[in-house]
Amino acid sequence: MKQSILYTLLLLISGNLLAQTSITGTVRDGKGEALTGANIYLEGTYDGTSSNLKGAFLLESSESGEQTLCIEFIGFKKFSKEIKLDGSSIELAIIELQEEFNELTAVSITAGTFEAGDKKKSIVLSSIDMVTTDGSSGDVYGALQALPGTTTVGESGKLFVKGGDSRESKTYIDGTLVYVPYSSSSPNTSVRGRFSPFMFSGMMFSTGAYSAEYGQALSSVLSLKTNAMPVQDQLNISLLSVGAELGGTKTWDNSSITASISYNNLTPYMKLVPQYTQWEREPESLAGDMSFRLKTGKSGMLKFYGSINRSSLTTIEQSLNQPGRTFNYKLVNDNQFINASWIGEIREDLILTTAFSFTNNQDRISIDSIKLNESLRGTHSKVSLKHRISDRVRLLTGTEWYARTYGQELPHAEFLEHNSYTNHTLTGFLEAELYASSRFITRLGARLEYSEYLNKANLAPRISTAYKFNDKSQISLAYGWFFQDPDNEFLLHSSNLDYERADHYTFNYMMTGNKRMLRTEVYFKQYRNLVKYGISDDQNYSYINNQGDGYAYGLDFFWRDRKSIKNGEYWISYSYIESIRDYLDYPYETVHNYTSKHNLTLVYKHWFDRLRSRIDVNYSVASPRYYNNPNNNTFNGEKTMAYKSLNVNWSYLLKQHVIIYATISNLLGSEQQYGNKYASIPDEEGFYRSAPIMPGAKRWFLIGCFITLSKNKEINQLDKIN
Repeated sequence: MKQSILYTLLLLISGNLLAQTSITGTVRDGKGEALTGANIYLEGTYDGTSSNLKGAFLLESSESGEQTLCIEFIGFKKFSKEIKLDGSSIELAIIELQEEFNELTAVSITAGTFEAGDKKKSIVLSSIDMVTTDGSSGDVYGALQALPGTTTVGESGKLFVKGGDSRESKTYIDGTLVYVPYSSSSPNTSVRGRFSPFMFSGMMFSTGAYSAEYGQALSSVLSLKTNAMPVQDQLNISLLSVGAELGGTKTWDNSSITASISYNNLTPYMKLVPQYTQWEREPESLAGDMSFRLKTGKSGMLKFYGSINRSSLTTIEQSLNQPGRTFNYKLVNDNQFINASWIGEIREDLILTTAFSFTNNQDRISIDSIKLNESLRGTHSKVSLKHRISDRVRLLTGTEWYARTYGQELPHAEFLEHNSYTNHTLTGFLEAELYASSRFITRLGARLEYSEYLNKANLAPRISTAYKFNDKSQISLAYGWFFQDPDNEFLLHSSNLDYERADHYTFNYMMTGNKRMLRTEVYFKQYRNLVKYGISDDQNYSYINNQGDGYAYGLDFFWRDRKSIKNGEYWISYSYIESIRDYLDYPYETVHNYTSKHNLTLVYKHWFDRLRSRIDVNYSVASPRYYNNPNNNTFNGEKTMAYKSLNVNWSYLLKQHVIIYATISNLLGSEQQYGNKYASIPDEEGFYRSAPIMPGAKRWFLIGCFITLSKNKEINQLDKIN
């Protein structure tokens, strides 16, 4: 009896052993590299194993019949295969897993582009950094001058990017063009941006090789995105040493409205701080703006923004043509701007965006009894579609219409001399993003433009690509053609001109990780069809044509570290720029006068918990720029002084809703001179008299108090100034 039971057990055991199936194979990625630790299992069972260092695995199972073998590995698509288990061994050889596409970890094209915004994958600057960089005093354009590729031109204040002049850089708000992004001022006096940086949640600053969505810019594009829906009601009060601002927000379930009014008067500051400029009437401005937000449907958002501004100033200028004589330069500027946009999903894979902007700008200039009125009225309408064809293919297409009227009026005793021109431009663009994998992307695009005034069209091809080595580093390359209309002044006198053109070649390397970022970039730009002109003895244009050309090349370096110092961070920005041109009234090809060959900026920010304070320090230095001395036989043969400036910000949290703020630029009082200005005619000895071009004052300072009133007592304006 015992032998019978033992025999039966042996039969059962041997039966189970005979039914045991062995499954073997090797798991690799698309490059043939072994995947270690892949999870291999039979679906619906407890039978499973994992791959070894060589990617090989052995799975044994007592299951029988039709089964589903599954293999999973993070970052790759799940592999499934139907197999039949009958006790015999199954050899699957090599199993290649396909990489799973993930937009959050996929490579992005970074050539020539700086991004800011809380949701951006690769953030060079946060949205806060746009307004806290020392020396910018809350000016977006001032903050951007701390980035590589830019040159600080103290007598202008505008953006000069990679060897280009300021008119080659364009600003867009929610996709539409801002025709007049800067304030108005007297000659050789620095200006500021017109818009408060507090209204923007993100920005894209492209210093070259930008998307086919953007045109009419030879050097750079600044695309600003306004804030979305506010979350609660609040009242903001700003008391400054140069003025005051009052703003408030009212929210509802699906809509909100924000409005503000500000008044600035620099008289107290200029009376206290010695000025290089002589003022008859110090700068004064009154501005108001309003924004409206409305949620439409499940995903739609309607945005509206409108602003109105009036500013005035009067300087006392020395006449270089008539020594000992002075004259008053009076300027009154009126500016109105409207921007509206709607974005929403037509379906899950299709996003529609419509946008419109309107600009009306008037400068009334008086030089003693001589009066000149300049006006610019412009509109921009845009419709675009983003289509997600698949995870790896995306399409962007759209059309735009630009309308611009520019005019000059010169009142005389018996008549009004008026000159103006109107241009309508129709454009279309198409761009495709193709992901070969999450590590490799190619962007192909083209932009077509037709100008009614020039009666000419252009087609601009653009291509860029990026490859991601690993989670921390990648390279990008970009090439494209970029066109722009000649300046308003030249179009006013001639319609027989052509588009100006720049070809961009850009190579970029970027490494990020552990709260650190390294970014390097080399580039080359070839300019064609630049405007050249001559001046006759009666000070009129003797000719205007497109026979100018030039080139620029350089190296950009950016390092940011938010890890090494507790409660602190720093960044280093350096640019090498070489820019050569033959354009405007240049007699021959020579160095461009708005470019410093070497530009270095060091920034440090630190938060002190016990002091409830934040200190921001910025030190900028730039090599001398060239300028022209008509008394010298060499055109653009003189050099300015090297630019140096140490700037400091301090913010103190007096109460949770009350902040004290102070900033000072050029703390050390470094001498700053931006070359010389010269008389338009020589004296009796054939010598052109000159005077130095100086900043308004040796130092600039601002003191303010920011108060926020809301139901949530934790809300304040600290993120606006720090």
